[in-house]
Amino acid sequence: MNKDLIAIFEYLERERGIKRDVVVDAIRESLEIAAKKSVHEAISVRVTIDPKTAAIEVLCDKEVVEKVINPTQQIRLKDAQQYDPQVALGAFITVVITPKDFGRIAAQKARQIIAQKLRHAERDVIYEEYRHRIGQLISGSVKRIIRGSTLVVDLGKVEGIIPTKNYPITEKYQPGEKVLALLIDVRETETGGAEVVLSRSHPDFVKQLFVQEIPEVSDGTITIEKIVREPGYRTKLVVRTQDLKVDPVGACIGMRGVRVKNIIRELNNEKIDIIPYASDTLQLLANALHPVEIKHMRVSDDKSQVFVVVADDAFATAIGKKGFNVRLVGQLVGVRLDVQKESDYQKIQALECANLASSEDPSLDMPLTELEGMSRLIIDQLIAEGLDTPRKLLLTPKDTLASIPGISLEMASKLLEQIKKKVQIVDETV
Repeated sequence: MNKDLIAIFEYLERERGIKRDVVVDAIRESLEIAAKKSVHEAISVRVTIDPKTAAIEVLCDKEVVEKVINPTQQIRLKDAQQYDPQVALGAFITVVITPKDFGRIAAQKARQIIAQKLRHAERDVIYEEYRHRIGQLISGSVKRIIRGSTLVVDLGKVEGIIPTKNYPITEKYQPGEKVLALLIDVRETETGGAEVVLSRSHPDFVKQLFVQEIPEVSDGTITIEKIVREPGYRTKLVVRTQDLKVDPVGACIGMRGVRVKNIIRELNNEKIDIIPYASDTLQLLANALHPVEIKHMRVSDDKSQVFVVVADDAFATAIGKKGFNVRLVGQLVGVRLDVQKESDYQKIQALECANLASSEDPSLDMPLTELEGMSRLIIDQLIAEGLDTPRKLLLTPKDTLASIPGISLEMASKLLEQIKKKVQIVDETV
């Protein structure tokens, strides 16, 4: 039994990181409880365990008497003198006792308590070693798969778990495979132990990969201002620097993309968009949608929603697979983003112009004199073409307006917007 206990001490100390004195105390307390139940009415029952030899002694105090009436609490003077030759009647002496059922029965009674104590000791070890590492990357190997697809990861002295929701659905693992993950929590279990919770789907997992791979991010020259992610498909992050000599996007990508390729490889080819920071929300939006060009943009009154118009052939790129791109851009900027094809936008605009032109508003037939943002030269050019009232402008197709010398398609759109705005202002005034 001593050899078995020594083996347990060494295993728990070496493999689980639990100090020997913690294990010894846990077993001693458990056996002490079992001993008290086995030796009824005994006085001051206690157990000692030698950490080196694992020798166990069960002790109790007994009163030295001439004649023993209660063997559990009393001892004859002659027997007591074997422990202490100077002992006298009426004194109490500590003696070694061996309950008749202490062996197998005591071990059975103590098993549950020992397991609980060891779980608590292991929990303390886990907390001590891992609580300060929350937010860091940790590597291990998949030990087994439980509850469907939760991964149990061997981290060395302890095991970690990656719940199904904590890794992309695009990733599949087999026992024995190496895995790198982000430590996001150390929490107590229902049984009194502790478990290390890991994640590969958290946005900060990608952030820590950049810290690991990009020296400028690691030393603070480049900061990641915000990061959003659709695990397994796409990540978008905004980077900035106070050092004018450093290109934050270029530094993160690296020569021929070598730096970001290492991160993409770890993410199993998940797409990564690195976006330059802008303090202006609309400029940041334009940066996030790049290379898609925004043709028109409108912000809702409460600034919670932004409507953008893009070229028809860029619409699919702006939306992205399963709508991930437009959703992530909205999350990154902090608005709800609606994207519209330019052809659809032009149809709606033409319909609005036609409806407005059919109005009996007399201001539509007033001579065209000036429009905000339009030079006098442009106004004169329109009048020369016979477009001398707002109604005539509204009834003219945009392509026709753009064919007039000096007026581009973009200017034609702006011109019609100004006409609609001016008419609406007049209506509100009336």
